[in-house]
Amino acid sequence: MNEAPASQRDPVVRRHWRRTLVLTLSLLLVWLAVTVVTSLMPGTLNQWRFMGFPLGFYFAAQGALLVFLAIVAVHTVLMNRLDRRYREERKSAGQV
Repeated sequence: MNEAPASQRDPVVRRHWRRTLVLTLSLLLVWLAVTVVTSLMPGTLNQWRFMGFPLGFYFAAQGALLVFLAIVAVHTVLMNRLDRRYREERKSAGQV
């Protein structure tokens, strides 16, 4: 009666879910690092220059937004690849 649903017992589903979580958490850590570094350490970042502007200013104005867009793009590409692999594993296991 307390048995887990078949989808939770399936190793292919569990592996896909674990990979999805690892990818999502990794990209969230990048997002957090960029957010924290740009907001809490502008003085340290301003020691370097990028395109003639202090690095802290550049990250606050444009750099962080570009990183956030890159995170979305990376997530989309990697999730599509992961989902494709999941579908192939399910087909090879005969679970279509």
